[in-house]
Amino acid sequence: MIRLHVTTDLSPDAAVAPTPDQSRYLTGVMRLKQGDDLLVFNGRDGEWRASIAEYLKRGVVLKCEQQVRPQTTGPDLELIVALVKKARIETIVEKAAELGAARVRLSITRRTNVEHVRLDRLDAIAIEAAEQTGRLDVPVVEDPQKLDAILDGWDASRRLMFCDETGGAPAIPALTAAGAGAWAILIGPEGGFSPEERDRLRSLPFTVAVSLGPRILRADTAAIAAMTLWQAAVGDWER
Repeated sequence: MIRLHVTTDLSPDAAVAPTPDQSRYLTGVMRLKQGDDLLVFNGRDGEWRASIAEYLKRGVVLKCEQQVRPQTTGPDLELIVALVKKARIETIVEKAAELGAARVRLSITRRTNVEHVRLDRLDAIAIEAAEQTGRLDVPVVEDPQKLDAILDGWDASRRLMFCDETGGAPAIPALTAAGAGAWAILIGPEGGFSPEERDRLRSLPFTVAVSLGPRILRADTAAIAAMTLWQAAVGDWER
């Protein structure tokens, strides 16, 4: 069944007005008619079965009928990734949503070459991935921030999985030993971390430096591999 992310509060008999693009998708692409059912969620009120109640000149109105899943939260996982080229950062955001990250934080490191990013485009990708994967929330994509500033404001209760291309502990044993809880995964730029960044990261008490294997991975591959390892070791794949 079609799933749609909306911003409206959801409750019995609530009227929901999709965006014009969403209305065109429902009627023009999926060919839904008045009375047809779909699922809607907003990240707060769970998932609801709704139906197309009314056709308007510029869209449709949906009516909430029944909650089918209560709101739940996924793992407390952030993905911090240095800005890379457009296609790769879009893939990273999409896969972060599919693999359960709650937040994607874009960072600027000493060797970051990309300076601009379209957050609206990345938000749309995150929403579409959330709709397709069945999750009840959408990961937040934050404005780019310098890595030093991110570390300066760090909450020490959150562990940091530092994916160090120069080597680290095997990921699964290191993560399992550190245990579940609030985590972040850090992926560097295409040129790798600078020696100064690497030294600082390894000196922090909340950092767990890990290796992603013997091969040098591109940023998007590294992000997918790291999230997969994390989910397998301490994430929600065992639930």
